[in-house]
Amino acid sequence: MALTTDPSLSLLTQDLRSGWIRLRTLLLLRWLAILGQTVTIVVASFVLGLRVELGLSFLAIGSAVLSNMIAMTVFPPNQRLRDWDAMLTLLFDLTQLSFLLFLTGGLNNPFALLILAPVTISATALTLRSTLILGTISVAMITMVAFYHIPLRQADGTIMELPGLILFGFWIAIVIGIVFLSIYARRVSLEVHTMSRALLATQEALAREQKLTDLGGVVAAAAHELGTPLATIKLASSELAEELADNAELAADARLIREQADRCRDILRDMGRAGKDDLHMRSAPFGAVVREAAEPHGDRGIALHFDFSSENGGEQPVIYRRPEIIHGIRNLVQNAVDFARADVWVDGRWSGDDIRLRLADDGAGFPPDLLGHLGDPFLRRGKAARNLAQRPGYEGMGLGLFIAKTLLERSGATITFRNASDPFLFEGESGARRGAVVDVIWPAAAIVRDAQEAKGALGLNTRINA
Repeated sequence: MALTTDPSLSLLTQDLRSGWIRLRTLLLLRWLAILGQTVTIVVASFVLGLRVELGLSFLAIGSAVLSNMIAMTVFPPNQRLRDWDAMLTLLFDLTQLSFLLFLTGGLNNPFALLILAPVTISATALTLRSTLILGTISVAMITMVAFYHIPLRQADGTIMELPGLILFGFWIAIVIGIVFLSIYARRVSLEVHTMSRALLATQEALAREQKLTDLGGVVAAAAHELGTPLATIKLASSELAEELADNAELAADARLIREQADRCRDILRDMGRAGKDDLHMRSAPFGAVVREAAEPHGDRGIALHFDFSSENGGEQPVIYRRPEIIHGIRNLVQNAVDFARADVWVDGRWSGDDIRLRLADDGAGFPPDLLGHLGDPFLRRGKAARNLAQRPGYEGMGLGLFIAKTLLERSGATITFRNASDPFLFEGESGARRGAVVDVIWPAAAIVRDAQEAKGALGLNTRINA
């Protein structure tokens, strides 16, 4: 057993960051920066009495105002920026801030710390290339203003300047901050985005399973309702065939009608296997639900061995046939069948408190380096030789196990992954169940249908709304 996924979900692995940021968001942040810069210049000049190059400073602030006005006029407010356009917008903000720092003392200005903002935004929402470009430029600019800047002067002409060692330490802190915050913000954004994409895939899988269940419910209800008229047609055609024994042509037509009625019955029965969400199939014995989930993988050349028994002699519990349970178990069986050599064991046990399901195979087991990360989406690892030998060209993303784990945990289950074989034993000493093992444990109250409810009247079938 290993990591499998639906090939249709391969696009989810791409880091598609184009269009993540709206123009309105960057314009709003720039308006806030303009307000802060204006207040700072005014307070420093007219309240604190510092000599500031007011003309050039307001020229820099005016350029930001002008760029905002042009952007608001040319582009719609809900415009989403491509990666390159967003990078150029942040580069303008970085350049404008660096020019203001040049006019107001360089690193002697405590607001030099704000140069971290554009790079952090880029690391959060833009590609790695754009982040590297902005990070490199920001380090270069902060280094330049450290050496070349207009000194800050008090009203009496005294230059306000920090000691050289403090300035050097401040420069080191900003550079380290650029690197650290970029890595930190990018790592967190990747985690959040990866989880959101994986949850989207889980929701799509659950919706697909729910649609199949609803469709099966319609077919099962149709088969149930048409059973009586089809039986009547079959009976009448059989009687006609006997009465028309002397007329071979008419008797053949009567037999044809009977055969077609049987065919209609078989077709409805086969179609109903997809879901069976009729009222009488909203719940089923635990073993029946597990067998139904495993059924699509029963004819793939791997033997499925089922074993269901009670630990205290109780009757097999009747559980709800929820789509998340069926799809989650089906994904686990698929993983087991994909990487088994010849056999997969599906064991069910129940007691008064919990219900346990164990899937084991005779394959190579989970990769040891990923054993602690199973259930995480979009796993990355090198192609192990043994996996390539079993499935040439296979490269798993971990979505299969993530979807199974997420859906089953939604139903109240706890899932653990492990390998059955001892790595220090030879293959012949490990026994038949030497591959991967998945244990799923539900509290009985989470999925078991109440005994009185199960024995009560079903009532009328309800209409399924699309």
